[in-house]
Amino acid sequence: MSQTVYDIPVTTIEGQPTSLADYRGKVLLVVNVASKCGLTPQYEGLQTLYADKQAAGLEVLGFPANNFLAQEPGTEADIQQFCQLEYNVSFPMFAKISVAGEDTHPLYQQLTAAQPAATGEGPMREKLQGAVAKYPELVVNA
Repeated sequence: MSQTVYDIPVTTIEGQPTSLADYRGKVLLVVNVASKCGLTPQYEGLQTLYADKQAAGLEVLGFPANNFLAQEPGTEADIQQFCQLEYNVSFPMFAKISVAGEDTHPLYQQLTAAQPAATGEGPMREKLQGAVAKYPELVVNA
């Protein structure tokens, strides 16, 4: 039997080993995040989405990553404090992982392997074209 995302070991931001099994049957939005990134304000939108849709079965799962220009240099405690103080994040956050490169976490290996083929269309693709050329390790499926 093949492993699913629900079986892959992860660690909460508080340092507790767990898996995503508790989220089985829900819609999962798995997001790599960073506190020193141009996209850091996405925390506000993610929190709003989570607050609005959690009761309908949506779970936003935040996975801090330091892969891109070292934009998540802090410890888990630093990240947790930042998320609470700056964005009042209440969605589940997990320990920092690698989302690209040779040491990519098994969760992101599974997610990127399962992604559908990109169509090459969409507004985000245009925004990310420069980043894709500059950072070929980015996986873009806009």
